[in-house]
Amino acid sequence: MRSALERIGAAVVVAALLTSCSGGDGGEATKEPEGLTAAEACGGLAKDEPAAAALKAVLGTERFEDDLSKPDKALARLREDAAAPWADSYRPQAVRYCGLDPAEGGPKDLKIEVGAVGKGPYLGPKLAPKVTSYASGLEAFTSSTLGHLYFSCRLTAPAHTIVVETTIWGPADALKTDLEQRTRLITLANAAARQVSAKLGCEDDGLAKGVPSPTANPTS
Repeated sequence: MRSALERIGAAVVVAALLTSCSGGDGGEATKEPEGLTAAEACGGLAKDEPAAAALKAVLGTERFEDDLSKPDKALARLREDAAAPWADSYRPQAVRYCGLDPAEGGPKDLKIEVGAVGKGPYLGPKLAPKVTSYASGLEAFTSSTLGHLYFSCRLTAPAHTIVVETTIWGPADALKTDLEQRTRLITLANAAARQVSAKLGCEDDGLAKGVPSPTANPTS
């Protein structure tokens, strides 16, 4: 009789241990983190380590929520612009390629748009002293909240070569003097540009790999 009771008691202990490990009915089961990882966000735009680190630092989080990204529409618009003849009055519209917010909410956000533009130069003499320029594409420059990167996209005939502008907006509360934030933004803009170029099949885009190198820092 005693042996039977001991076996029952041991079974109860084992069951209790198993229940505690699995969460049980009364415990809290382990939840999967909500939101997208850096490698998943915007179709893998930040799957490489430099871009992933930049994205996490810019938005201050490990997980992200998509915010009205329209990559397919953006690419379709660029293909249309490359195939259509441009009149002097033609002004192509940029499309939001990537929009991200922190998964847990908060005031920070990130937006990247792409669109075809006319020939440069794009950085005027008045703005040049206030931004950091980088070596990538035709021109690349950014402040701590807003950046632009331009690259040439040569497509197969009958489409013609276009210049693609990649514009990035980071959190508005970044310090104007934060040079590291500028490099983070241009790294993400460059990652987006490289993704767009690859999907369009652009040739000779001149885009940097990884983190673009600064060529000129602001003087004021």
